[in-house]
Amino acid sequence: MTKGNAKAKRAIYPGTFDPITAGHTDIVRRASSIFDEVVIAVAESRSKKPLFGLDFRLEMAEAVAEEYGNVTVTAFDDLLVNLCGRLEADIVIRGLRAVSDFEYELQMGYANSSLRKELETIYLMPSLEYAFISSSVVRSILEHGGRVDHLLPSRVHEMIMERL
Repeated sequence: MTKGNAKAKRAIYPGTFDPITAGHTDIVRRASSIFDEVVIAVAESRSKKPLFGLDFRLEMAEAVAEEYGNVTVTAFDDLLVNLCGRLEADIVIRGLRAVSDFEYELQMGYANSSLRKELETIYLMPSLEYAFISSSVVRSILEHGGRVDHLLPSRVHEMIMERL
């Protein structure tokens, strides 16, 4: 993967994205301005028992990716480092909302680096207005019939409302 004479920078933004939120979209927007290509990698995550199936989570991520010329979407069901190898990507993007995220994300970053030395993890904080949003908060509000339009990208909100 090259861009002119320089190596193009492809970054992987992995997650379950159950559903993809306005906070995730904020990270995608900012990462797309930093890297040549961003791949939203939707993990199957059967062990997490996602509310939405993999195909629907891919559709929601694709709706977000459509807004950017350098963002694509893929699914994966194995080690992130294996996906990075297949896609020739040495950068992983992770979002940090709060201090409580930091310890887990740091541990995962070190674990990934131990499996693939050239892998770098870049941590991005969402903009302050999105810092409280998580997929689990959105799922909980949805399950109780609450309003989530302000927590989701508008197209994703429409897709979820059509489905429910």
